[in-house]
Amino acid sequence: MKLAGLSVIVITKNEAERIERCLRSVDFADEIVVLDSGSSDDTVEIARRCGARVAISDDWPGFGVQKNRVLDMACGPWILSIDADEEVDERLREAIVAVVQGSGQEAGRAAAAAIGEAMGPKPRSLPACNGYWIARRSCFRGHALRFGDWRGDRVLRLFRKDAGRFTDVPIHEQVQCAPPLGRLDGLLMHYTVDSLPDAFDKAQRYAQAGAPRLAGRGRGGTVSAALHAAWTFLRGYLLRGGFLDGRDGLLLAAVNARGTWLRYRIAGRLRRRDGTA
Repeated sequence: MKLAGLSVIVITKNEAERIERCLRSVDFADEIVVLDSGSSDDTVEIARRCGARVAISDDWPGFGVQKNRVLDMACGPWILSIDADEEVDERLREAIVAVVQGSGQEAGRAAAAAIGEAMGPKPRSLPACNGYWIARRSCFRGHALRFGDWRGDRVLRLFRKDAGRFTDVPIHEQVQCAPPLGRLDGLLMHYTVDSLPDAFDKAQRYAQAGAPRLAGRGRGGTVSAALHAAWTFLRGYLLRGGFLDGRDGLLLAAVNARGTWLRYRIAGRLRRRDGTA
């Protein structure tokens, strides 16, 4: 049985190895909308086979703008934004169902209150949230991490469509949602990288995406890259306890440090090219 009122939105590019697991975990939603950026693998075919409505864009404006595009395509009053490398666990699924179904009951109570207002004292209204934070557990090379820079965090992913929107930034976009906000039980599992080469490739791509914004703030350069990379490693491996995750904690700290190094180095090159360094 589909959950009326819930639209799931996903953006993709070459996610054939992950997209089915993602979409199967949200198959209870009334609508799934996928916006693909020109995949050369079977991502689109798999998404359609899983029941998603798929659209294809011929450009890449950055994560924030792309997610707002797919948000505008959704029809439901409630939005669940999920990435192709994420999966909703059973407890989270139950919590989402309870929220969306409960909002329908709230609407019914509001209508009853409006009718009853002329007939007597107005009943006490119950608090409702416009958005919900979800706990996320990240996995590195198939292992769940509990410490370091990828230790459990919370992300705002379930929200009313008329109350939330993504920030228009090329990377590390976030949902800006009008309060009040709540929290949901359960976990959003994040299978971010499957291998070490995959991790370094992702670090390279994110560094290239984030460098222009860094350069625009007048930052970047070799010395700055070295200092920030060293800090990134020490923060993740020592201060945030990444060493407690064993070898994976060490490798992740190294990957994140390299990503920071690349981002500042690329930003420095951009500033020299533009004559602002």
